[in-house]
Amino acid sequence: MNLVHKIEIWGDSHHPKFIDVLRFALGIFLLIKGVSFMQNSAALEKLIENQKIMHMPPGLLISLVYYVTFVHMVGGILIAIGIWTRFSCIIQIPIVLAAVLMTGLFQESINSMPWPSITALILLCLFTVLGSGLLSLDYYLAGQERE
Repeated sequence: MNLVHKIEIWGDSHHPKFIDVLRFALGIFLLIKGVSFMQNSAALEKLIENQKIMHMPPGLLISLVYYVTFVHMVGGILIAIGIWTRFSCIIQIPIVLAAVLMTGLFQESINSMPWPSITALILLCLFTVLGSGLLSLDYYLAGQERE
């Protein structure tokens, strides 16, 4: 049995139901962030452009803005309903980690409060291990397959 399968089995057996409420809240938070980025993509583009970690060509910058918006919206929905939760969390982690580094550690930015990003990063890591839980579409569909 490989390591990923062992983590999945452990996460499924050690998942309190109240954590599903946190998973749902995290998914809604990411969805709202994605919608806000879509409504104000110029601010996100400026935030990414003003970072001093690496220089990016304008085409890559625009692609990155759309990627972040899309991943937050789709990943937030998937995390909230509890389907493909681990996959959605793994895809979200680099984006949220970059947000933590950009807003809190390296520069003064538009969003000078890194705590929502840090909390989201911790929860994403937690749900990468724990999975979607009992109150999820994954659990419901797995029960349908067993019957």
